[in-house]
Amino acid sequence: MATGRDATPLRVIVQGKHIAVTPALRTYAETKVGRLTRYFDHVQDAQVVLSVERHKDLGKAQVVEVTLRGDGIVLRGEDASSDMYASIDLVVGKLKKQIEKYRSKFILKRRIDASRRKASLISAAEAAQRASPRELSIVRTKRFAMKPMTSEDAILQMELLGHDFFVFRNASTMEVNVVYRRKDGQYGVIEPET
Repeated sequence: MATGRDATPLRVIVQGKHIAVTPALRTYAETKVGRLTRYFDHVQDAQVVLSVERHKDLGKAQVVEVTLRGDGIVLRGEDASSDMYASIDLVVGKLKKQIEKYRSKFILKRRIDASRRKASLISAAEAAQRASPRELSIVRTKRFAMKPMTSEDAILQMELLGHDFFVFRNASTMEVNVVYRRKDGQYGVIEPET
């Protein structure tokens, strides 16, 4: 287990999917992922999944998925190469970049291609018109803990996850709110009426 600057141990869980995790591979993954606490000491839990999957360019790809959790923040990264050790290095590099983005609290505004966005909205509207009530069904349910946070922190978390919206508990009102990315690239907040 690695430790952050605040001496809180980072729990790293390494799992194999279609692969036997050797002690050397486990140690390498734990060490590399554990070093992320140097850059971000709020991470308390890390899950590393090593797998071998077919890939059109690589043949049998060595895939590494890492999920970091701590203080209501979730960071995810995935990468693949022909070597498992290289894949670990690549995904750790991606996570370092995400952490730097979070720490600086610098959110880059995404430029949206108007025609692609418009086409997406039109196809979604057409699909909604064609769908009958019987065709609508819930295919997945997600549950997650909601740590109280500011709207700005919620926007940052939304950007880190690459989502268009994020549900959170507002730290000042303790009510459930939603932040979302508007068509113009700006952000909005949905609050319940009181």
